[in-house]
Amino acid sequence: MSTTALGISALFMVGCCALAQIARVISRRMVTREGIVPILINEAIAAAELCACCFELIIVADNFGVSMYAICLFLLTIWWGRVWGDASACPYTHMEDVLEGRTSFKEMALRSWAELMGGCCVYRVVQFFWWLELAETHRGRAFEACNADLQVSPYLGAVIEGVATLLCRLASKTISEKEPRFGSYIDSFIGTSLVVAAFNFSGGYFNPVLATALKWGCRGHSHLEHIIVYWIGACAGAVLSIPVFKLPAVRRILLGEEADSKSKRE
Repeated sequence: MSTTALGISALFMVGCCALAQIARVISRRMVTREGIVPILINEAIAAAELCACCFELIIVADNFGVSMYAICLFLLTIWWGRVWGDASACPYTHMEDVLEGRTSFKEMALRSWAELMGGCCVYRVVQFFWWLELAETHRGRAFEACNADLQVSPYLGAVIEGVATLLCRLASKTISEKEPRFGSYIDSFIGTSLVVAAFNFSGGYFNPVLATALKWGCRGHSHLEHIIVYWIGACAGAVLSIPVFKLPAVRRILLGEEADSKSKRE
């Protein structure tokens, strides 16, 4: 495939990020009061940005390989980490907050709903862009039936998504506590590496909203199998990261002598 096609895909993703940032600025100016509304708007924008870019990343992976896909994803995750603020575009982070007493069940449900709406509705924008067929890689993609990325049994897929999500969350928690230099780059590298590792097995989504927006109803798995793999699997891994991260042995491995001495003082 030509570099022109890759350039068009890159420009589309950059454009999506720019439009999302403009939407954030406008929403902050229009919705000045505090409360749940600006939080939900921010989550919806982040989810729409995430899913729009990842739809195009499918094109990149199919035509330019997993390596180029990984490079683009790595750069995007660094950008998202800088501009999303408190938004996560991922339901299980709010589940963790509920379990740790940082938010309510109602807020978790509302934020998850906003993420689903933003992630699923943005497909019409992506479909229109593909319909224009500005690049050869977009030919026939706008109305093409999608295929599931799950290449293993649903239960094994759930384990893969769950374990990878667990590792990803443990890495993020460790980086958050240690605050190393270039922590955001390290976090993005770990997340991207796990996605690539799971790419040919479950697709490596590690995010229920992203998986639902991109692959719900696709050929290759039923709705129930989709829920088992991408919702139950990923959410179970994230929730499990809370008690696992508190284990003294795990903290000693991840945080080193600092965590060990801290646990002794306690």
